[in-house]
Amino acid sequence: MDSSLEQLPAEANLVLVLVNPRAGSGAGRDLVHRLVELLRQAGFCVQVETDINRLVALSETACQSGPGRLRAVVAAGGDGTVGLLVNRLAFGIPIVILPLGTENLLAKYLGVTADPADLCQTIRAGWTTRLDAGRAGDRIFLLMLGCGFDAEVVRRLHEGRRGNIRHLSYAKPILDSLRNYQYPGLRVYSEAGEGISASSRQIEAHWVFVVNLPRYAGGLSLVPDAKGTDGLLDLCTFKQGSIWHGLRYLGGVLIGRHQSWDDCVTVQTRRLRIESDELVPYQLDGDPGGYLPVDVEVLPHRLTVLVSRTNYVGALR
Repeated sequence: MDSSLEQLPAEANLVLVLVNPRAGSGAGRDLVHRLVELLRQAGFCVQVETDINRLVALSETACQSGPGRLRAVVAAGGDGTVGLLVNRLAFGIPIVILPLGTENLLAKYLGVTADPADLCQTIRAGWTTRLDAGRAGDRIFLLMLGCGFDAEVVRRLHEGRRGNIRHLSYAKPILDSLRNYQYPGLRVYSEAGEGISASSRQIEAHWVFVVNLPRYAGGLSLVPDAKGTDGLLDLCTFKQGSIWHGLRYLGGVLIGRHQSWDDCVTVQTRRLRIESDELVPYQLDGDPGGYLPVDVEVLPHRLTVLVSRTNYVGALR
């Protein structure tokens, strides 16, 4: 048995489902209905909500009524839906993902599919694992923080958002950012610790990524060896600021060579601070996070997720 997995008590039979009405399509709603049907046939008490405040109140009531009643909260949506739940739910409440959004990077990392039958079996089996998370200011993120060109694209995308986000929705923000982004200088101060040299405590860069899990949009892997269970965040920075350097960095990431370059610095840390002399946005898991400066820290074992033993182990190989 995998020592990183724990099993929920058999008597835990309440499943709450948060459906993001902006994520997915009619087919997504059908998947939610099918999952609810299967769970009820399996003997679970299921309640579906689209209001996060109502769902949080239900989870609090369930936890107060006695330990072991709430089996899981289903996040029916994309990475943003999972992030919303983690920021609002009490520590330790198990979350399971029904991936319906534009990006489902966490689901891919965990080996989770949108098959209602598979997801019902995962909830019935009750195997959970705990993953680290990051906190930027007062917000928790699960995958990564980006500061630089990508954060500017995210800012523009959400300012002009109308309805559901598709992959094609990124085209205009990317083109606008290519024309107008000025690549301001960034300063990163990382906490000294084991394996971190004194020279890496302050880093000058134009692109900054803080990685918790080795997943990024488009299948890119900025820090392939990042682990979500080591109690550390992986910092990846690129020094030069221009679109041409950006294309070179992208090529390096695609072929897995960027970490060997002198103008790419990667370190591990528990805490860091990012600053700039200009107004610079940052993004958290593909959503706008705010503007610099920002203090960032790791939250060990903050996320409890339900996983398939077979698929989760396979995803980590």
